[in-house]
Amino acid sequence: MTLLLAKQIYDTAHLNGTFTLRSGQVSSEYFDKYLFEADPDVLRMIAKQLEPLIPSGIEVLAGLEMGGIPVVTALSLQSGVPAAFVRKKAKEYGTCKLAEGANIAGKRVCVVEDVITTGGQVIISTQELREAGAIVEDVICVIERNPDGRRKLEEIGVRVHALFTMEQLLNARREG
Repeated sequence: MTLLLAKQIYDTAHLNGTFTLRSGQVSSEYFDKYLFEADPDVLRMIAKQLEPLIPSGIEVLAGLEMGGIPVVTALSLQSGVPAAFVRKKAKEYGTCKLAEGANIAGKRVCVVEDVITTGGQVIISTQELREAGAIVEDVICVIERNPDGRRKLEEIGVRVHALFTMEQLLNARREG
């Protein structure tokens, strides 16, 4: 099922055309992660495959805005582990919280992200969650795009649990 899921993710999210990337470069290919997150069948299979990656003792799954939110919701439904939804910036009104949903203070929290490339946002959010009292030592992602992100996260004491690397998705497409 893992090879089939990898192929489905690739087929769902890979686009051909003309795309301007965040770096400003123009590419004829683009990987739109929101397409696999919006497909209920694919997202359901992702959650089933991610569930065994949840480290023992995790009390809260923390999905990062925006791509981690659908993944953490599906994974929470699949696993029964409560979810928190982590903003890029704490809101400045109402509760003024960084993380909405489940309480994270003093809890073993696993960050959930869709794709990790450089690890930048995961590092920022991990530090902010730790400052809010969470114990964060693990991150789960659907796709690890670049090993540099893993190295940077390990430097701050976070273990990466990836369902797929981008190379595995490309190989699944070739094999399928």
